[in-house]
Amino acid sequence: MTQSLVIVESPTKAKTLKKYLGKNYNVIASVGHVIDLPTKELGVDVDKDFEPQYVVIKGKQKILKQITDAAAKAEAVYLAPDPDREGEAIAWHIAQEIGKKNKGKNKKEIHRILINEITKDAVKSAIAKPGKLDQKLFDAQQARRILDRLVGYQISPILWKKVRRGLSAGRVQSVALRIICERDAEIEKFVAKEYWSIVSHLLGKKEPAFEAKLNKIDGEKIDINNEAEASKIKSKLEKQTFILEKITKSERKRNPTPPFITSKLQQEGARKLGFSAKKTMMLAQQLYEGIELGDEGLVGLITYMRTDSVRVSDSAIESLRSYIEEKFGKEYLPSQPIYYKTKKGAQDAHEAIRPTSILYPPEVVKSYLSKDAFRLYDLIWKRFVASQMNPAVFDQTFFDIKAGNFNLRATGQIMRFSGFMAVYLEGEDEEKIKDEEENPTLPELDEGDELKLLSIDNNQHFTQPPPRFTEASLVKELEEQGIGRPSTYASILSTIQEKTYVNKDESKRFVPTELGKLVNGLLVDSFPGIIDVGFTAQMENELDQVEEGKHTWVKILKDFYGPFKKSLAVATKKMRDVKQQHVATEFKCEKCESQMVIRWGRRGEFLACSKYPDCTFTQEFTKTPEGKLEIVKPKEINEVCEKCGSPMLLKSGRFGEFLASSKYPECKNTKSIGLGVKCPECADGEVLARRSKKGRTFYGCSKYPKCTFAMWNKPAPGPCPKCGYPILAEKYMKKTGEITVYCFKEGCNYSK
Repeated sequence: MTQSLVIVESPTKAKTLKKYLGKNYNVIASVGHVIDLPTKELGVDVDKDFEPQYVVIKGKQKILKQITDAAAKAEAVYLAPDPDREGEAIAWHIAQEIGKKNKGKNKKEIHRILINEITKDAVKSAIAKPGKLDQKLFDAQQARRILDRLVGYQISPILWKKVRRGLSAGRVQSVALRIICERDAEIEKFVAKEYWSIVSHLLGKKEPAFEAKLNKIDGEKIDINNEAEASKIKSKLEKQTFILEKITKSERKRNPTPPFITSKLQQEGARKLGFSAKKTMMLAQQLYEGIELGDEGLVGLITYMRTDSVRVSDSAIESLRSYIEEKFGKEYLPSQPIYYKTKKGAQDAHEAIRPTSILYPPEVVKSYLSKDAFRLYDLIWKRFVASQMNPAVFDQTFFDIKAGNFNLRATGQIMRFSGFMAVYLEGEDEEKIKDEEENPTLPELDEGDELKLLSIDNNQHFTQPPPRFTEASLVKELEEQGIGRPSTYASILSTIQEKTYVNKDESKRFVPTELGKLVNGLLVDSFPGIIDVGFTAQMENELDQVEEGKHTWVKILKDFYGPFKKSLAVATKKMRDVKQQHVATEFKCEKCESQMVIRWGRRGEFLACSKYPDCTFTQEFTKTPEGKLEIVKPKEINEVCEKCGSPMLLKSGRFGEFLASSKYPECKNTKSIGLGVKCPECADGEVLARRSKKGRTFYGCSKYPKCTFAMWNKPAPGPCPKCGYPILAEKYMKKTGEITVYCFKEGCNYSK
């Protein structure tokens, strides 16, 4: 019997669809894109209307042949990559390849199906009502891809020439870097301003005592700038009689938030779970494509996770309302369903991110999910449930107190009804709620009551600089500024970290590196009109208009490329050549007495002898807050050189810290620093970091060549809790950005 062919992106998704569609359908995974622009050249003919030169991606020839061969035998072909721009591009390229191989009598009618949730009903409904490939959507994605290629592949080589190889620039990533660098500059320029607050501790005719803050003098708002002024006011206030002049009581409601869209999911994943945007999207993809639920097999647990819409289907709302009434009671259920408005300009192509079925609450599927996948699913579930619940209700009370010509205010509140907050509270509001909860319930007093003064506190404060960006706040900033699109945020944040343009501090906030500041400065100077928030947001809007049929993709690229080409020519000639830049200093070379100059290398700025290459002496330096240069002296440690007997010094090189003889250059002996892990084979040597002939880091025994133990991944202290092997290993997981510790002994599968 002839089968129909269904093509998806992911093997997991293929397995789930095969389960739902049965033996009459052959389901093949393309494993992402199969066709793309070449990696080693521009691949765009700028003189022929930006014609792209597509090629089969290396390693994908076999998969592509499998697809085209299966299509030749199939009764019908259904293209089911993800329902977004990227998915449309994948579907389009596969359709073209099938068309090339199956011409004439074997020409197949190719259908496009969009699957918003991977459930049996949704999949069968999509197959029953197939659509066609969307030319406008493909054009919009193609324009975006070519635009990014033109920027990245033509600016990056200039950075290689002027700074160093391996650097990259991007239409969106460079703007994200600029935002981080400009915030850093704001912080550096910020001058803290001192101010004081005055809080009185008062007691009425009933307990408890409460706090009231001074807010006006003679009816005017106060601005206390120093301790002397605060002390003077305190002395006057202590002599006053405190009268409760006015009591104001009000009811305040806090409404629930809509179900997740992509950007909000990334923000909450960072705030509540500590996940990177990349990790959040990777876990969401798994939940969407399908999780093995015991006897039920693979089940897609959430709807499609790349969406800008808060829309939810009527059937899903109906099921949720029944669940809320049964689980929480009628008082938590609004009389009518809540419908949220999707923001202006959103594509609204897919529903909000929600569970596919109310039959799979987190506690039911917990045993089938990894710890992190469960935490994310639990977050999505709670946000969805809370979105259709009644508001939380607070009773709020204000005391306005008169003390001579001074006015004070006390605030208290109590939650009367938890509403949606019984399930979920948005992360960015938690501090606000915490502050409100710290306002205790005020005592039952009457207007006109005289209050007893217990004490007065003068509190010193300083204005704070704007905070550095976290993953959550940077995603929020990019979204608000219209930079990139939610589906690209994860890759943007990953790229600027992988290129070491930014690091994260102890509080997980982005801090630009010296390299990041340098690259940003060069790009902003040379391409001010392109590495610009407003321009980038405008380009995003124009690309969206291609999808809407309001613009042609070629015209947008032509309008962009004319000015860009001129900027490229100017930058090639005039961009500051950091490689050749030598800034003279007051220091003298310890080796030849020549002047030392500041140069730029792979690890940033350093001091080098001006006689290079005749003299190769270098030193590290730091800058004081005032801008003064200070030489960093190598640290002497409690170890002597085994060759010359001189003390060993702790130095830093391109591959990290190492030990070197203090008699250098007379003695060139160096030694790697041990990792504190004993060799598991000889139990005598220590495992050290080494470099292979090709420059790759590996780890080997310090007793080499007597002991030849070696491993690629970084060792970790053992023993293995499962098999007892003396050491473990660390592995960086690219998909999640996390470190996994595992046992590499053959036959042992321990990991954590």
